[in-house]
This record gives sequence, C-alpha cells and structure tokens, in this order.
Amino acid sequence: MDDHLRAPDEHLDPAVAATYDDAVAARFHPDEVGPTVDRLVELADDATAVEFAIGTGRIALPLADRGVTVRGIDLSEPMLDRLRAKAGSDRVEVTVGDMTSVQLGVKTSLVYLVFNTIMNLRTQHEQVGCFRNAVRHLAPGGRFVVETIVPRFDRLGTHVFDLSDDHVGIDEYVDPVGQISISHHFVRDADGRHRKRSAAFRYAWPSELDLMAQIAGLTLEHRWADWHRSPFTADSTAHVSVWRLLVR
Repeated sequence: MDDHLRAPDEHLDPAVAATYDDAVAARFHPDEVGPTVDRLVELADDATAVEFAIGTGRIALPLADRGVTVRGIDLSEPMLDRLRAKAGSDRVEVTVGDMTSVQLGVKTSLVYLVFNTIMNLRTQHEQVGCFRNAVRHLAPGGRFVVETIVPRFDRLGTHVFDLSDDHVGIDEYVDPVGQISISHHFVRDADGRHRKRSAAFRYAWPSELDLMAQIAGLTLEHRWADWHRSPFTADSTAHVSVWRLLVR
C-alpha cells in the first residue's frame, strides 16, 4: 500500500493519458454525459463554470457546446494535451496545476468535480483544501458540485466494480483508518492483452464531505443518487452533491 501512496497520480503518465478515453469509454456515452451536462447547465446561473480535474474534456467540451464558458484545472499535462487535440477545445481555457491551490482569478456561479476525482486527493487535508479552493472561485450564492461513490461497509475488503470484455475493475479497501482503497484496472489493449494498472485513493462518506463543505463556508443544497436527480437513499452507491456558498 505504501508504494501506491507514494506513487504519483497515474494520470500524469503519458501512457495512461493516451488510453484514458478508451479505458472509460462507457462514461463517454451520451446516456452518461447527457444528464451530467443537463444538470450542470441548470446549476450554472451565469453560464460560467470552473472544472477541477478537467482531464480530457469529457464533460467540459459538451458543456461548452451548450453555451457555458468553461475554465479548467488539471495536474496532468498529458491529459490536457489529449483535450487540446479535440474539436472545440479552443473554447475551453485550461490551466496546469493542483486543484487544491491553483487560482484562476475568476468568480463563477459553478465549480464542479466529477467521476470520483475527489478521491484522487489522498489525505483529508488535501480534500478540505479542494473545498476551500472551490470557494475561492465562487461568487456569492455559487455552487460546488461533487460526484463520487458512497463507501459501503458491506464492500470493505475486495470488490469487483466493473466486469466487461475490455475492462475489469477491482477495488481493494486496504486501510480503514486512513480510508484508503486501491483500484486495480485490467484494460484490454488493441492486441487483445490485458494491461494492469493500480492506484490509491482516499474515500470519504457524504457526511464527512458535508463537514468539509461547512469548514469552507458552504451549505448542502441538494444530494442526489445520480445526475437524473434520483433520491439519495441508504442503498445509493454514489451521490451527486451540491453545496452553495452562503451569502454574507
């Protein structure tokens, strides 16, 4: 586990960035992207948004197609290179940097962080820093949106979260004190062979994220089980949470 914690974020690796879109191809499907973009358009009151961990533009590019001015931050230059190679990327302003500290000098109605990426921050201190940095970018009444999994007590241990011809994903919960899991991915290459990559993440329960939001000056406005606004229940395996900046 220590080796995984010491390892840099895997998305900094050009080889990972080069195959990222293929590895998560299902998340690029219109049935996945459409509802996400629909909700973000509704939440971006002034038609501007900042995306933390913008990656290859899975959400930012279709959001820009809907008329929202998107600025993004990402630590990985290789991931941003993939974004810049795509049609319409000239409409999205990107900055290389850490989403816990880099400031873009703008005030917006919406900051968002999707696809479990809050877990890429491997300490509670860093996750609190992310919330605080989101607030630095928000105008009064602005919103911070996070999409992530719900850790499940019944799944602590080893859990297969994806099983398909092209990808096998296994979560290994290795440190319940530090709240660390290791995700193992077996991705099929073009030659038919499966390539393994593993990375460590820090999971957090919704109540802990609510406390981080409170520390940063945010209050919970909505919590859904998905981007379709399905009710969040004790059986939900993921959540989309919307916190709003208190107007002082």
